[in-house]
Amino acid sequence: MLNRREMCRLLTAGPAALALGTGSLAAEKKKPFTLRYVLASSMYGKMKLDDILPEVCKTGAEYIDLWTEYHANQREQIDAMGHDKFAELLRKHNVKLGMTTRYDLGPFGQQDEMRVLCKFGAGLVVTCAPRPKGLSDKERKAAVRRFVEQMKPHVAVAEELGVTIAIENHRGSLINSPETIRYFAELARSPNLGIALAPYHLPQDPQLLAGLIEDLGPKLVHFYAWQLGQGCVKKLPKPQELEQMPGRGKLDFVPIVAAMKKIDYQGWTEIFMHPTPRGIPIMPTVGQVAEEINHAREYLEECLRRVNQ
Repeated sequence: MLNRREMCRLLTAGPAALALGTGSLAAEKKKPFTLRYVLASSMYGKMKLDDILPEVCKTGAEYIDLWTEYHANQREQIDAMGHDKFAELLRKHNVKLGMTTRYDLGPFGQQDEMRVLCKFGAGLVVTCAPRPKGLSDKERKAAVRRFVEQMKPHVAVAEELGVTIAIENHRGSLINSPETIRYFAELARSPNLGIALAPYHLPQDPQLLAGLIEDLGPKLVHFYAWQLGQGCVKKLPKPQELEQMPGRGKLDFVPIVAAMKKIDYQGWTEIFMHPTPRGIPIMPTVGQVAEEINHAREYLEECLRRVNQ
């Protein structure tokens, strides 16, 4: 019998795949593990969606993640232009809205956003946990348990709508260390609540990161291909700033990709970095942004080839 995840994958693939049933699924499992990419609109700063959407397929993606003010403003752009016009733009450029990133709403303010996502067939919203200060380890563990309880009414709406809420392990937030990530994942039983894993905010140890991915398993619902490099909190020369990107900095992604294969990770991989100051594109032109993303993607695909050998 098919489990829930397998059935969802078949339904997403369409009636033909569903008709083939378990035979099709068995054939699919024989295929090499692949990464599914989503494009972060924030990589383009506050450029217009008219200019960004034609670039999505050029980066190996068919889905876009819309970011809001401070980092970008494309989520605000779709409200300004109207959702019907945005839907037309998506069709024109053969792009799908996959997700939005809404740190501005906080974890307890996502219900209306999830309803907007449903209008476009999107299934993921990323936010982060509260930012408490001065907690002891024991107090932090209790706070994680309390946070999961507080999320229950919002997760119930997510379950009803078929949307997943992803909590990023943002530095300074409640869920910010391997220990709190694991504890949160243990407590967050619903498949509609999981972790958006950002290696940037964790120790730059590929084996530690790989082990964390294996421990998360299906609770890993989004992955940022993003490393610390030389950081993003102060202005740096562009070559140093770009060290946040896979293949530019020192972090070895091969063990990370191997762990993703081991858990059969089916979520999106988002090639990512933050420019300084926020709100500007990572490179001056749309073409140069795509070129930089593709440089990182080529590196990740080489990691993938090594893992699949």
